[in-house]
Amino acid sequence: MERTMTVRDLCELHTLLQDSDIQILENLSTNLSLIANLNKANVFIDCPVREGKHAIVVAEACGHSVNSVYDHPVVGKFAYEAFEPAVFYVLRTGKDMFVNRALTQEGAMVQQSVVPIKGECNRVIAVLIMEKVIDEEPETSNQFDRQDQQNSLVPEFIEESIFLINNQNRLVYTNPSAINLVSEICMTECVLGESIFEYFPGFADVLASKEDILMKEMNIGKKIFQIKKFHLGNKNSNETFIIIRDLTELRDKERELISKSVAIREIHHRVKNNLQTVASLLRLQMRIGAPEEIKPHLLVSLNRVLSISSVYEIILASSEVEHVDLLELIRKIGDMIVHTEGHARQCLSIEYNGELHSIDSDIGISVALVVNELIHNCVKHAFKEGSEGKITVCLQKDDPVLEIQVRDDGIGYTPAMKPSLGLDIIRMTVENDLDGEFSIHRIKEGTLASVRFPYKR
Repeated sequence: MERTMTVRDLCELHTLLQDSDIQILENLSTNLSLIANLNKANVFIDCPVREGKHAIVVAEACGHSVNSVYDHPVVGKFAYEAFEPAVFYVLRTGKDMFVNRALTQEGAMVQQSVVPIKGECNRVIAVLIMEKVIDEEPETSNQFDRQDQQNSLVPEFIEESIFLINNQNRLVYTNPSAINLVSEICMTECVLGESIFEYFPGFADVLASKEDILMKEMNIGKKIFQIKKFHLGNKNSNETFIIIRDLTELRDKERELISKSVAIREIHHRVKNNLQTVASLLRLQMRIGAPEEIKPHLLVSLNRVLSISSVYEIILASSEVEHVDLLELIRKIGDMIVHTEGHARQCLSIEYNGELHSIDSDIGISVALVVNELIHNCVKHAFKEGSEGKITVCLQKDDPVLEIQVRDDGIGYTPAMKPSLGLDIIRMTVENDLDGEFSIHRIKEGTLASVRFPYKR
């Protein structure tokens, strides 16, 4: 990013701010040096980018009487929540955050205060940040002293809230996420030396447990947290880590997925019932009032409906609603056709080869129609009345392609045969719905039909 870019340039390029909001930031940026001199600190304006995952520095200034905490200008650089959680806390909540620790873009630890900048309708459009070098740190116990913290920056920018308490349950260390958590939940400042029960009275049972390592979920207000306790007792100290992770968003997504899964399953159930109703009407038409020459055509339509219904039956019988087992689907359709259309040929058999493999349920219907037509063609055209016959269905996968082969040992296919609706359905479905290829040709003993299509799993 070029250093000469203005506040407006950066905002128009990276944010969704309105013109009136940008004008507010431009006006504030003209006074940024005055604010920096007054506080003897580095001062910045950060705006959330249009993607919402991080922020961008649109203006900066440093007090004349202090050395900058940065070796190079940072205008145009991005700020990330893992390193500066206070910035994003203020952007989301509009609440002030004072005397917080943060990690700069250059890896230095600073003392940071953040306040919101608001535009029209009291909407947070950016934050004003003040940063100073950390000169002195409060004393902590020997087990987790401040020098160790400065040498290890990990606790400072992880998302979990970390509290270290002594044997009197008083705070001796908190990371930035912990400070933000206390401010958000308790609406007060987190102070070292205070009892943790001042902020979280419900932790009494957790700390009273004699287990050195404990993990449990707790509701605090409207949020759900995972609480981990690690006891560090030894000859020299008796301290305890409490690590808190916010699970609220995760649990909300889990509930949303469960609700979505239940809704999808209910839709599948209703579709299956509707298809079964259509199948029942076709059966009734075949038994009552249909001329004999029409019944074979009704039977073909019946099997097509039942093949589609098989997809929903398999989905409802499994724990997944987004995938269907392909080999099970093929077996279900094949057995149905052979036992209905081939019932007069007691010597007609069908075999299945291949590994269990799942496909997306949204293409399961297309596959079901194709398999139905392939096996139906074998039963209807490959064998003479009363002759023995064998149909073999083979499922093969050659990443990223699935192939379904239907082979029979009948009279054999010839291109001169009269075109059929079944073959037209196969070709159109394979090419348009599965984005695949279909071929059929005569082999030494019978006919081999092959369908190849890409799959994702």
